[in-house]
Amino acid sequence: MPGLLETPSANGDNNASHNVPVLIVGAGPAGLLSAYMLSKLGIQSHVIEKYPERLAAPKAHALSPRSLEICRQVGLDTAKMRKIGSPRDDAYWVNFVTNLSGERIGVLPYERMDDKVLDATPEMIHNIPQPEFEKFVADELETDPNVQISKGIAFITSTQVADSVTSTVEERSTKARWQITSRHVLACDGARSQVRKDLGIESEGEDGYETMMTIHFNADLRPVVKERVGMLHWITDPACSGFIIAYDLGGNQVLISNFDDLDLQSKKHPADTWDQTLARSVVTAAIGQDIPFKVLSYRPWLLSRKVAKQYRQGNIFLVGDAAHSFPPTGGLGLNSGIADAHNIVYKIAAVHNGWAKDAILDTYDADRRQIALINSAQSVKNGKKIFSFLKALGTAGIDDVDEARANLHKSIHDPAKQEMIAREVEGQREHFDNLEIHIGYTYGSKEAPPNASDFTPKFVPGARVPHAWIKPLHSDVFDGLAPLDVSYVKELTRDDIAAKQFSTLDLCTMDVFTFLAPSEEAWKGKFEQVQKELLDAGVTARLYVAGVDFEFVYPEQEALFSEGGFASGKALIVRPDQHITMLPTSDATAASIKSEIINHLGL
Repeated sequence: MPGLLETPSANGDNNASHNVPVLIVGAGPAGLLSAYMLSKLGIQSHVIEKYPERLAAPKAHALSPRSLEICRQVGLDTAKMRKIGSPRDDAYWVNFVTNLSGERIGVLPYERMDDKVLDATPEMIHNIPQPEFEKFVADELETDPNVQISKGIAFITSTQVADSVTSTVEERSTKARWQITSRHVLACDGARSQVRKDLGIESEGEDGYETMMTIHFNADLRPVVKERVGMLHWITDPACSGFIIAYDLGGNQVLISNFDDLDLQSKKHPADTWDQTLARSVVTAAIGQDIPFKVLSYRPWLLSRKVAKQYRQGNIFLVGDAAHSFPPTGGLGLNSGIADAHNIVYKIAAVHNGWAKDAILDTYDADRRQIALINSAQSVKNGKKIFSFLKALGTAGIDDVDEARANLHKSIHDPAKQEMIAREVEGQREHFDNLEIHIGYTYGSKEAPPNASDFTPKFVPGARVPHAWIKPLHSDVFDGLAPLDVSYVKELTRDDIAAKQFSTLDLCTMDVFTFLAPSEEAWKGKFEQVQKELLDAGVTARLYVAGVDFEFVYPEQEALFSEGGFASGKALIVRPDQHITMLPTSDATAASIKSEIINHLGL
């Protein structure tokens, strides 16, 4: 690929400096998606990854509705993605059990996987192991001429002069070093980010309040759980207090155990003394019977929260886990990283392609850092709440496992405690239904939602444009975009499936400002004037009119727009990342509309 890096071993020049528009450090989800999106917008990038191979442990697993909306917008096939990972029927529930073979204490739905959630989003949550998602995106990049991926290459340090960044990198196998000069750097290199460390950017948050052990194992759990399938199984047995993530009930599993709360406490069994025997004993306790299984890996970590104090330093940007690390309770880390990439990439592409100035890049920190603070606080809240519940069942502070187990069974059978247990289980609902966090956030707002489950569509600047099912009224509305396939939702009739093919979100593309209007008469002439003036500045705008270009499928959603975004003849102007820029009234001047867009772009 012209202009991109060849390693020193290939060209024999260890002191060479190589040029690339955007250097991406880290080949995790945020890094790979950044490269994919940049390519779609015509920008070349080079991805370097310090490890020869990414870890096979599943890590994150839930792609939120917003992440899937983003994937669809940028051209990834979400229907194909749904064929990888956990089937909806397997992932629908959260079970609270003594162990997998024992009693069920309670049950909750896992996230919003009912058919009604499709009133709020065109993309229901999907559970796919992070390595499989990374492979899915990497496969899409394999023959992309705009992207080069180099593994075994570590970022060392960087210097910035004027409008360029010179990064020193190292081939880990040979220790050979050389430089890459780029206009921008996206640091997607994880929670221990070398880029963040090199920049001296500090983080805020808690250092850690629980020690956890992640045990990745392979086992066929279907004969054990039987009809009690689910994505998460919370284990209350004192020998393994924690939860099993069933990536694949027939094979791939992870047990995350509250290490500090076990009889196998860190003072008795420090992390570096764990072995296969100890890991197997904890897994066996969680399963509750002897079945064949293989422990693939185990590693300790701290349940903590960190958010970088700044996301930008010059032309270097922190993205994903390099910018923030959350506890896994809520599935917000991976999804926050995907939204980070979505936000910064269209802005960087706009600068490279000449239709925005550098000032737009300052809005990345303003947009995304506040969301990370809210999401990290929600993750900590979820974590504290769930482990507090597990301890409330009568096992806390009892060193003897048999005694603690007897106390657990006494508690769950005590009639006087049934109301408390039911209340505690119900109190965990917000942990497993984060829809407002996932799709209800508003850029510019510092308010955390009172309840993460209570999603409300919003017609305000900074909010994601609300979803409604629509039908195109002429052939060039979607210009070849494939219709959504919601046939995986078995409750839907054929008519329902046929009706749910396109969303208002599909009207928005990543290099265009989209105008959604209720009336052609009131808006066409004004739009054409704005469009011409924006085009003179290199900015593309497109108008879609309800009743002319598309129609709403459902009266309730048409009313949502009529009473919200289109109230009093207003229009919606949506920026390339599907978030609302402004809601001008019909008497707004073309000059004022243009000015708002130009201000956003820093022109």
